[in-house]
Amino acid sequence: MTVTLTDTAPPSTTDQLTGVLLGPEYRREHGFWQRLISTEPFRRPAGGTPEERLELAYERLRILNRALDSGARLAADPRALAALHAWLGPVDPALTTVAGIHYNLFLGSLLDHDGVGSRDLSDYLTMRRIGTFLCTEVAHGNNATAMETTATYDRERDGFVLHTPNAGAQKFMPNTSPAGGAKTGLVAARLAADGADHGVRLFLVPLTDGEQALPGVRVRRLPARMGSPVDHCLTSFDRLFVARDALLGSGEEGEAEGEFRTEPGDRRRRFLTSIGRVTPGRIAMSACAAGSARATLAVAVRYGGHRLISGSRGAPPVPVNAHRTHHGPLASAMATVFAMTLLYRRAQERWESCTDDESRAEAGTLVDVAKAWITWRARDVIVESRERCGAQALLENNGMTELVTGVEGAITAEGDNIALYTKAAADMIFAAEPGGADTPAPHTGDLTDPRFLGALLASVQGIWFARARERVLLASEADALGRWNAASGHALRGVEAYAYREAAAAYAEERAALPEGAAKDRLSELERLFAVEWVARNSGDLLAAGLLSGDQVEALARYAEELITAVAAHAPQLADSFALPEALLADWPIAGPGYSDAYDDPEGPWNTGAADAR
Repeated sequence: MTVTLTDTAPPSTTDQLTGVLLGPEYRREHGFWQRLISTEPFRRPAGGTPEERLELAYERLRILNRALDSGARLAADPRALAALHAWLGPVDPALTTVAGIHYNLFLGSLLDHDGVGSRDLSDYLTMRRIGTFLCTEVAHGNNATAMETTATYDRERDGFVLHTPNAGAQKFMPNTSPAGGAKTGLVAARLAADGADHGVRLFLVPLTDGEQALPGVRVRRLPARMGSPVDHCLTSFDRLFVARDALLGSGEEGEAEGEFRTEPGDRRRRFLTSIGRVTPGRIAMSACAAGSARATLAVAVRYGGHRLISGSRGAPPVPVNAHRTHHGPLASAMATVFAMTLLYRRAQERWESCTDDESRAEAGTLVDVAKAWITWRARDVIVESRERCGAQALLENNGMTELVTGVEGAITAEGDNIALYTKAAADMIFAAEPGGADTPAPHTGDLTDPRFLGALLASVQGIWFARARERVLLASEADALGRWNAASGHALRGVEAYAYREAAAAYAEERAALPEGAAKDRLSELERLFAVEWVARNSGDLLAAGLLSGDQVEALARYAEELITAVAAHAPQLADSFALPEALLADWPIAGPGYSDAYDDPEGPWNTGAADAR
């Protein structure tokens, strides 16, 4: 028998960096979405009113649904949901919003509570009805445990009466209008039976047909919000009766007909179960923000390479990227974008590997902090990229304006960022070693050594939490709010430092896994630039703590400039590693060298010959 051996070319530097960003299985996990957004229905349309763009988002949602082999499988796969957000976010933020609500919050919650096969999901899997999620109320915001919408058990009819008792209890911002077709919602409401409060539970409630709200349901559109158009509404209920099986998990053991169990601590557990899909949603928000930041940065790098400006003293024109004032901020943004993407993947993997309540709590903290840090950094990167593209990037056809405003929604969605940081700070402030940060950095080291830089990052975290604890102890024990207010500013700085430290650790793990070569060199340059710029921002504190010398503080700026030069030299290759489909970039004129062709005028004198006639 003759065996023919086929040489397989080793992966290119770009492919290796793509694997670092998106994971070793990126072709399997991301390929479907890359192909989908390259098809004609997802190409960028020209203009359109807000209502037309909303209609397009729901039309695309149905096209997406038909392309899936199983909507239930997507809803049950947090990695696939994150990939959906990462690729659809730069294409159509409105579509990303309604898809995330339908597949994650709605279908995902149904599957988590009742399991496959216990309900007929065909209306939602075929999108005869679109799913939405109603939790937040006008007067309660992040304080969802205080919600006032009630679901009172009616023993005679063996069902529940949903009611909104006051204006503050109206459900705030769900996409509950008839736009896009008939809607059904999961409504979070306080279950009351025989005068007892059994906590917040979820109820499956039809809300609209294709034309209007159903009887007992009142839906009013909210004012237009910044960013892409979504049919955000105020929704209330006027003694709406729903059958007993509307209650999710109504067949739980120990809850016979007409009986509802509420043991000590059970109400909190049930509430956390009801909003359990928020955690995958936060991972998805991180993926969406990172994907949008990658897209805008890639466009800025491309545009800066073919936008020519006059050279000095009669020299030939040069790309605007040739100037340090232009490529410097983009190099720093490149290091941040890699950090954002690696941190979201680290949080996702940590959450997936949970084996007990303790590990789940630690992973939940990382997911929360990562969502806040990534969406904030995405805003920084997107705004910087927009500015580097000048007036061109203010035009809608160049794709950035929608992402500039869209990231603001991600900052607030699935938990306001400050609230997430505050919760993490409260959990970490009195931990013996919050994230292991009490281990001091060595007093001497080399700024070119990532291990020394990592130790400095850990020390920044420790410094801020130590200051927060000191502030707590100085405040009056009788004033709990005063104690927290005294410490919270420092504690939030500690949480921010924790995010930087975790991102740097993600960098280090990926670098260590790469073979020697160009890809490892490029990632090492990005890793060190990311760490050095953060250390420089905190150099005064590190100097005061004796962890940096005066010479090292002075050397930080010089070393950062050297790293910026190294990263900028490879910026086009690094942007290519984002693996953005050419079809996506082709819809944004400034991403190509012929961007001025978008403004050609068929009736202009250069086309009609009028200029020659003169």
